[in-house]
Formats: sequence, C-alpha cells, structure tokens
Amino acid sequence: MLTLGNIFVLMLLATAGGWLWHAHGLRERALAQVKQHCAKADVELLDGNVALRKITLLTDARGRRRLARVYGFEFTVTGEQRHVGSIVMFGQQVGRIELAPHPFRTPPAENPQVIELERWRSDHRKPDRHQPKP
Repeated sequence: MLTLGNIFVLMLLATAGGWLWHAHGLRERALAQVKQHCAKADVELLDGNVALRKITLLTDARGRRRLARVYGFEFTVTGEQRHVGSIVMFGQQVGRIELAPHPFRTPPAENPQVIELERWRSDHRKPDRHQPKP
C-alpha cells in the first residue's frame, strides 16, 4: 500500500527526472547553435560537445534578470591551439555566444598573379609632357 511519504518520494523522483530530461534538451539545442555559429565563423568545434558551467541569474537583452545556463566549449582555427567559448541560454533562447580571441584564417587567393615590377612600370608609365610627341 502506498503511503503519503511514498507518493511524495515518487513525485520528487519524477520531478527530478523531468528536470534532467528538459536540461538534456536544452543542452542539445545549445550544441546545435554552437555548431551553426562555429561553421559561420569558420572555426572547428572540438570534441563536438558543450558542457554546463553554471546556472545563474543574468541580464538578458531586455535588461531583465533571468535564470540562465552557461555552457562552455572549445574550438580551434588552425588545429594546433585550443580556444574556449561560451554560450548563454535563457530557456530555449540563445542569449549570446562568445569566442575567445583567436587568429583568423586568411583565405587563399583564387588566382594568384605574379606581376613583374619593371613590366608594370613600363605599362603604367605616364607620358612625359616635356617630350614632343612623334
């Protein structure tokens, strides 16, 4: 027979399970947003995951203090160095995504041209006004 204490414990466990299920969904949403942001910024997300750093009260874009989850991740530009980043989630909404200072990749030239300086000078030489025209 179920007592009131047993029902309370079962409801407490169900609430904890629901909260963990919801938290996992938020983490997956944060991961998808970070992957999209890294692709747009031309950096590579390392390890393919985000990790919960803290749950805190932060100010959102409207100036209201809200409960926020801050997730951390690592990325690389060159493949040699790891840089850290973070994403702030206000429920399902992305607050901000921050990337640590990192070097930018310079895109390779499409069709590099070698220009000889002497040839360029001869092609772009201004006519001398003082010489008579032939």
